Amino acid sequence: MKSISDNWVIRNLESAIATWNDKLAELWTLITQTPETFKGGQIWSVITNINSALVGIGYGLLVLFFAVGIFSSAASFKELQRPEFALRHFIRFVLAKVAVGRGMELMTAIFSICGSVVSASMSSIGGNVTTTAELPAEIVSAIEDVGFLQSIPLWLVSFLGSLFITVLSFILILTVYGRFFKLYIYTAISPLPFASFAGENTAGMGKAFVKSYIGVCLEGAVIVLACLIYSAFLSSGSPVVDSSLPAVTMAWEYIGELVFNMLVLTGLVKGADRIVREMFSL
Repeated sequence: MKSISDNWVIRNLESAIATWNDKLAELWTLITQTPETFKGGQIWSVITNINSALVGIGYGLLVLFFAVGIFSSAASFKELQRPEFALRHFIRFVLAKVAVGRGMELMTAIFSICGSVVSASMSSIGGNVTTTAELPAEIVSAIEDVGFLQSIPLWLVSFLGSLFITVLSFILILTVYGRFFKLYIYTAISPLPFASFAGENTAGMGKAFVKSYIGVCLEGAVIVLACLIYSAFLSSGSPVVDSSLPAVTMAWEYIGELVFNMLVLTGLVKGADRIVREMFSL
């Protein structure tokens, strides 16, 4: 077991780095969960009840959108009597009704398909990120050998470094929690946008809803890839420690590069929705 140093600077930095590693591990655990299993499935039960309550409203909107679609696409009363016109709108109405009534199944199916991309990415490294950040032994030894007066700048360095690392840790995990909340919101209100498929002029609402939901699901793949890239950086020996420098300079350069790597990962995770939209034109 790694011994805990009595030096305040080292303890402060190691505590912040441990917080980062814990949040990164929690992120990896969350990204492998489905909305049904998240937090024991209690939230999913609430979402299921909300979805069921909105199905009735969805059916009401279905009739409204269907009527609007018929009268807006018919140039004359004679066109309403054409069999192919009636058949086309009837098929659209039936499919929209199925989408409203079976919205939960459709949403979970879309999530499962997008989740296979996440699973394939994770299986490439055995299903876990094993590389974690840690304070190098060279920096620990250099800080422990510094006198009291010389350690004052190190206190400032460690305070700022630990502050940035802790803030980035919580931003990282809050972004992943926010993704789950978006998945729940989309699933809860799905009967309403699905009802728009009943009309030709209103079907764009439903298409935009489905495309946006797919984007939220694919955010998981971007988050996983970002974590893999970050892990590869750590595995390659980045940040680099220059033991020839004074302790303050050595600690400042190492923490600065470490925070930069963490900032890149946090930015990629937080911007996962924008990346997905740009990639797939969603």
